[in-house]
Amino acid sequence: MDPLIGDVTVFTKNRARLLAGDVVARFLSALIGQSRVQALLSDDQFSVDGTLIEAWTSIKSFRPKDDSASDAGQNGHAKAKGQNAERDFLGEKWSNVAHASTTDPDPPLFKKARGRAAKLSHGP
Repeated sequence: MDPLIGDVTVFTKNRARLLAGDVVARFLSALIGQSRVQALLSDDQFSVDGTLIEAWTSIKSFRPKDDSASDAGQNGHAKAKGQNAERDFLGEKWSNVAHASTTDPDPPLFKKARGRAAKLSHGP
């Protein structure tokens, strides 16, 4: 290896210096200022090539909207109360029409393909 280039740690240190300084901010500001990039930006929507953006809410917070759920599930198993209580999902049917997250009502239950797990996400 050419001694003038150095080893891999040189690039790691340079990356840290670039991020610590305002070089990255100036680069991104200059990039966003270009008319070609302006045509690609929108305040109306946000997309990430069909990637599911998982919500920052727990599946435990996904509850029936009517909120008249008893302490037992449909299958009769008792549910513990409390913030981190265990839930018995056996036999429960979930839908976005009848259920919503109690901590963040915006993200629906969404799955990307048949056979994949459904998650609280902001879909494509």
